[in-house]
Amino acid sequence: MALPQELFYTKSHEWISFENGIATIGITDFAQHQLSDLTFVELPDSGQTVSSGDEVAVVESVKAAADVYAPISGDIVEVNNALEDDPEIVNRDAFGEGWIFKINVKNESELDELMDADSYQEICPES
Repeated sequence: MALPQELFYTKSHEWISFENGIATIGITDFAQHQLSDLTFVELPDSGQTVSSGDEVAVVESVKAAADVYAPISGDIVEVNNALEDDPEIVNRDAFGEGWIFKINVKNESELDELMDADSYQEICPES
């Protein structure tokens, strides 16, 4: 399982990169593997204000649908519109081009509540 060490992770299988006050969020390689071939991604609206733990997007596959949660509070400043036409980008590149949305972070201290790669790997049954 691919697991970049520089990212933050959640128990609900989101990954977060953080740079210059902006958090980029996607689902982990573990999550996309469990879902299998994605068929649809419901993106949030840009400009939407979210709180940590809010359901903000949905990913659907031939197997199931899963909610994607905001791992941190802030304003959604960008969504990955390429996923509307090609949701399988997430399957091909979960930690890169398969990002789902970006948040302008309100409270950076919320990052302290997220997991590092080693802690996340411990909760993944197939790791």
